[in-house]
Amino acid sequence: MAAAAAAMIGFPQAYLEGKEVKETSSLVTELCRHFYTQGWVSGTGGSITMKVHDASIPKPDQLIVMSPSGVQKERMQPEDMYILSPNGSIISAPSPKPYPNKPPKCTDCAPLFMKNRRLSLGKRLRKLGYKAYEMRNAGAVIHSHGMESCLVTMLNPQAKEFRITHMEMIKGIQGHGYYDELVVPIIENTAYENELTDSLTKAIEAYPKATAVLVRNHGVYIWGDSWIHAKTQAECYHYLFDAAIKLHQLGLDAATPDHGPIRSPTKFSVKSGVKDSQNQTEPPRRCIVLDIEGTTTPITFVTDVLFPYARENVGKHLNLTYDTAETQEDIKLLRSQVEEDLSQDLAGAVPIPHADEGKDKVIAAVVSNVEAMIKADRKITALKELQGHIWRTGFECNELKSVVFEDVAEALKKWHSSGIKVYIYSSGSRLAQRLLFGNTNYGDLRKYLSGFFDTTIGNKKESKSYKEITETLGVDDPSEILFVTDVYQEATAAKAAGLEAVISIRPGNASLPENHEFKTVTSFSQI
Repeated sequence: MAAAAAAMIGFPQAYLEGKEVKETSSLVTELCRHFYTQGWVSGTGGSITMKVHDASIPKPDQLIVMSPSGVQKERMQPEDMYILSPNGSIISAPSPKPYPNKPPKCTDCAPLFMKNRRLSLGKRLRKLGYKAYEMRNAGAVIHSHGMESCLVTMLNPQAKEFRITHMEMIKGIQGHGYYDELVVPIIENTAYENELTDSLTKAIEAYPKATAVLVRNHGVYIWGDSWIHAKTQAECYHYLFDAAIKLHQLGLDAATPDHGPIRSPTKFSVKSGVKDSQNQTEPPRRCIVLDIEGTTTPITFVTDVLFPYARENVGKHLNLTYDTAETQEDIKLLRSQVEEDLSQDLAGAVPIPHADEGKDKVIAAVVSNVEAMIKADRKITALKELQGHIWRTGFECNELKSVVFEDVAEALKKWHSSGIKVYIYSSGSRLAQRLLFGNTNYGDLRKYLSGFFDTTIGNKKESKSYKEITETLGVDDPSEILFVTDVYQEATAAKAAGLEAVISIRPGNASLPENHEFKTVTSFSQI
């Protein structure tokens, strides 16, 4: 039967009995034993699924090895594994063992990673396609029943998300750094795991950056592009869940940068006397999102200090770092952007040759394009990434010191102490943002900030960018977010997305249209 099923999908029986499948089955067995010692798969619960890595087969077409359900995970052998086709159909099942062992069963959590929501495995073991594999191109998926993954969902029984920031182990989660806020969606448990399919699918779709989903009072699903990545992230997630529980026991908030005392969010508004053409009462706020240039920082610092520094040092930076992976990625992004610019006949764009034409020619072309982009004040990711890397060197060498308005530092401290989360949204890269607020004339202000957004989330003049921010912050009502900017078009886009927008009036800022509808502030002390 296994031979016929394997042949139908293009895998001969010899392949099922070959080195790659055997090694993967042995690895799943080894990991199950290790996870048992961690308390993640005790009581026969939990599961591991893993792609059979074979360099000769494209990842989407690789077979999948799955541990069975309802068996003692620490006593499993390689022959106890299920072998599944790329679309989830069973092509090889383990043989039953004598009493008192239970008959093997394909885990009930399998449908959570399947494609057709109307079908269920149960005893019928229907043919379905894994969701984490299909939607996130995963190489392995771990389902843990670890105690900390259950308890952390009960710190706030109404919460739909788990949040934590400023913890070293966050760096072990894909796409996150120390200063970032890690957000993990929480879905409600059901009596049977295969009934969670719809809610888990929605969570994966709603949180494209997530690599885990918590199930309240149940456990967690974690995936990665390989078994090593999935295992590493699982260890980091469990550490962070445990840290959040311990911080909560101490009355401390894991979701704030300084992990200060847990507080109820403070309601705030624009103070009376500030221009309000609609004369409306301000709704309560949960979050503040701030622009940088012309809002927290003088425009002149950006135009007269940062931009010239990047322009004057781009050639030097490229020469010194040319062979690094980071700079090669910067050049790749710029080359792609320039190709698009050339197709649109944009002034100043010149072709960037490929590496085989020589380092000097590549650098000369990059410098020419960067100078033209800076002159035109282009708000594009390719330029901002390179600028951030150049500025990093300047800050590290103490050649740069960022400037923020005096009222900004005081406001950040006040909002932070009141339990209000503050985020930055700027056209500059997240690296550049962290550098700026980490090296200001008022010291390191990053401890008052909960996260950073740049143009990778979208153009600042498009409303969909602010909708994405709203979803990322987990705010049910967009009006609970206050966005402060000096740019009328950005305020308009934010308002269209449902956010409350206030325009910052600072020296050197552009004039506003007459009879505009927005409130304005000349100092953050007015918020």
